[in-house]
Amino acid sequence: MGFLRATLTFLAAAFLSASAASAQQRNLGPETGKVSIRQLQVAFIGSGAIGGGTLTYRGRSYGITVGGLGIGGIGASRLTATGSVYGLTRREDFTGAYVQIREGWAIGDHGRGRLWLRNPSGVILRLAARRQGLQLSLGADGVLIGWK
Repeated sequence: MGFLRATLTFLAAAFLSASAASAQQRNLGPETGKVSIRQLQVAFIGSGAIGGGTLTYRGRSYGITVGGLGIGGIGASRLTATGSVYGLTRREDFTGAYVQIREGWAIGDHGRGRLWLRNPSGVILRLAARRQGLQLSLGADGVLIGWK
């Protein structure tokens, strides 16, 4: 019960930060890296995801793992997302827990959406997502990014 309560509290904070993400879009500063993510997502009220990708930072590429749990949505899809990294000054600040705000849809091979992720170190990922599968998604997740 304590884990469920902590998860719901974390996700409620994610929803509240949605408007903050929109405001930050105007003041992100310079791009500090690029990221690409491949992920399998499954949702039925709750959602789960697992995948990986690549961070490009200061001319080098680093393999990453991506996993998460959340609320909101129904269906299953494969997601590929690419985008920009902002606020990364040390490579070590990239990994860890992120709050994810997402919106999007997928039917068959056609689907798209946007993802904003932010961690406590101030690193922000702004991603354009492409989905394949059958999923309707609107909600927030906790996302954990690590090194491969």
